[in-house]
Amino acid sequence: MQKLIITAAITGAATIPSLTPYLPLTPEQIADSAIEAAEAGAAIVHIHARRPEDGLPSSDPEHFRQILTKIKNNSDVVICVTTGGGVGMTVEERARAVPIFSPEMCSFNMGSINFALHTAIPAIKEFRFPWEKQYIEMSRDFVFKNTFKDLEYLAKITKENRTRPELEIYDVGHLYNLDYLVGAGLMTPPMHMQFVMGVLGGIRGTPEDLTYLVQRAQLLFGADNFSWSVIGVGAAEINLSTMAIHMGGHVRVGLEDNIYLRKGVLAESNAQLVKKVVALAEVLDRPVATPADARSILGLKGKDKTGF
Repeated sequence: MQKLIITAAITGAATIPSLTPYLPLTPEQIADSAIEAAEAGAAIVHIHARRPEDGLPSSDPEHFRQILTKIKNNSDVVICVTTGGGVGMTVEERARAVPIFSPEMCSFNMGSINFALHTAIPAIKEFRFPWEKQYIEMSRDFVFKNTFKDLEYLAKITKENRTRPELEIYDVGHLYNLDYLVGAGLMTPPMHMQFVMGVLGGIRGTPEDLTYLVQRAQLLFGADNFSWSVIGVGAAEINLSTMAIHMGGHVRVGLEDNIYLRKGVLAESNAQLVKKVVALAEVLDRPVATPADARSILGLKGKDKTGF
């Protein structure tokens, strides 16, 4: 098996500040949390930006610049920039950081889904910021739009910037969208897929679903033409991480996806979640990848070729 690549998703756009006091919000907090996660064993950090005064998801290049520059100057970790953005952003706004900063990696969402967050409302006793309740309530009627036109745009800018796309697969149909892009010459193997499991509106985070996604991808593209990682949203995070370690896949953890270290116990940092996966890998005798290993496995251009 390849060494295990651990990605830490530092802050995201779906986790709102009222869910946990440990969510990093300012550029400095996000960068510091990413550096700490890398020191704990993450080879890749997945970066969203937020408005520092109230934690609202942001596509402001200056917010990204502060985060990316601090991480790069203090760590060798691979930086994967979001193109998922936040609710209400156009694909151009969501992907704004890619042509500006030319990162080594970026997320690349492979299709539209209902993306619902509203089920978190009953667990929140008090909202910290005025925007939060409306933000998650409106997700009842929200479609995370990734049309073929959007996919073609993302394929163009990732190719132009030699940025490795991390292909976010939220459901089985997204594999067929990817098959179309490959057939049209818009995506070229080898590819790196991320199976996003447990979002309300996408595929569930069950062992059977993960096995099916991997097998379907192998049938469509051939096992040698892609690598894969898994995100288990919420309670599925550690269970699916364990499966991925055993099956030869890679793992993403972090406060973007799951705020608990164990049932009822909030994770106090992204590093805590990374350390839990490192411990699992040790038990299962799977060596953990360094950033240099991840760059070799994924064929990345190197941090010296970025635009920040």
